[in-house]
Amino acid sequence: MLREGDDVAVARGPLPPMTLVTDDGARFPVIEAISQGHKFALRAVAKGLPVRKYGQVIGFATQDIPMGGHVHVHNIAVRDFERDYRFTEDAKPLDPYPPEQMRTFMGYERPDGRVGTRNYILVVSTVNCSASVSAFISRRINEDVLAAYPNVDGVLAITHMAGCGMIVGGEDYAQLQRTLAGFARHANVFGYILIGLGCEMNRPADIVEAEGLLQIETVQQPPKLLSIQAEGGVRKTVDAGVRAVEELLPYANECRRTEQPLSKLVLGAQCGGSDGHSGITANPALGVCGDEIVRYGGTHCIGETPEMYGGEHLLTARAIREDVGRKLIERIKWWEQYTAMHGGTIDNNPSPGNKDGGLSTIYEKSLGAISKGGTAPLSAVYRYAERMTEPGFVVMDTPGYDPPSVTGIVAGGANVVVFTTGRGSVFGFKPTPSIKVATNTRLYEHMQDDMDINAGVVLEGESVRSVGMTILEEVIAVASGKRTKSELAGLGDLEFNPWTLGPTL
Repeated sequence: MLREGDDVAVARGPLPPMTLVTDDGARFPVIEAISQGHKFALRAVAKGLPVRKYGQVIGFATQDIPMGGHVHVHNIAVRDFERDYRFTEDAKPLDPYPPEQMRTFMGYERPDGRVGTRNYILVVSTVNCSASVSAFISRRINEDVLAAYPNVDGVLAITHMAGCGMIVGGEDYAQLQRTLAGFARHANVFGYILIGLGCEMNRPADIVEAEGLLQIETVQQPPKLLSIQAEGGVRKTVDAGVRAVEELLPYANECRRTEQPLSKLVLGAQCGGSDGHSGITANPALGVCGDEIVRYGGTHCIGETPEMYGGEHLLTARAIREDVGRKLIERIKWWEQYTAMHGGTIDNNPSPGNKDGGLSTIYEKSLGAISKGGTAPLSAVYRYAERMTEPGFVVMDTPGYDPPSVTGIVAGGANVVVFTTGRGSVFGFKPTPSIKVATNTRLYEHMQDDMDINAGVVLEGESVRSVGMTILEEVIAVASGKRTKSELAGLGDLEFNPWTLGPTL
């Protein structure tokens, strides 16, 4: 039972038909079997009336719901309702830690003052036509050369399905360039080379000009730009690319971790494969961790704009200024138009797996998802892959789908990602480590090789704050070099997936 006045409670585990008795003696019948993470009615709800969870509307009854009955997609649905878009009312600053209490991690300081948690070299493909060549270069280095450079985490090929058939100068074109540039100049990246075909719309020189990639700051040299057509084919380009990376490797290998303040952490928060416990255990615990990072002067970012829908008014109330809150509303309205243009609606979300786990509507999913944002004031709202420059709690406009969402957040500067899951996601993401938090103990025990932290202990009596502090300690350890489960499993090379907006021409 999450909030006083809620119409539903959530089953910690499978419930048979029975009568539940609370500590104060109140009796609640459960009139049918309820699966773990699913909801049952605490009182009768008449058809057409709102249903509340977390103290907020999660949908409207599509039929009369009896007390003790299962509440799910068969008897609850979304309907538009008026949200109270208040601004700044709940923007209560968190007490910052004094300088003498600043905590530290071991990271790679870069020339511009940012700090990396990993030390990669990238082979960036500007177009899908150069994707294989980029992969060949990274594979040769990783298999034949990298062992001699123990302080380099790897040579990573950044490949994708776009780069041509686009509207040059259009929003999609600019967004792809911004995303690729965000990875090239990322704090977790020592250096990079750019690989194109030669006749594509998004050529290496175009990105350099548009995004100001005039030099690699760590070596004070212009980046190497290669064209398959200019080099004379695949083999010659691979050879040239290998030589270019080999020139960077000795410099990258000289990098050493040094003690850095926690204010240099940029935490990206993501949830995927969510269930009915996500908004009760892992997500609010991640919010606690994010609040702590904000108190130390760092940055805590959430994305997944479609999964704020129906709960966005709670974020606008935390905006530090009205214009920040209105920017979030503008993004929500854009998503309504965007989905309608493609014949869909935002409430096509949750996914089948989310529903199997107990989530019934996008409103319910959103209320759980935004709890990853903790309680800090909302200091900024960013476009997809936009460089994050404001410390504090921020929002980035991304899809809910995990790979493009994390791609945008990392392009914006996240040097650690924490990923919560209730159904079991094995998501990894290079060059930024991804920490997995399971929402329930059954999942954690079933997938121990993939889950880093068990937030299911909240359902067994441990406090959300305690789990949040456990996540914080893991973030610090991972930022300092500890390998996550996804890194140990070798995941993260193929998850780069920039969000595509426009038509393919």
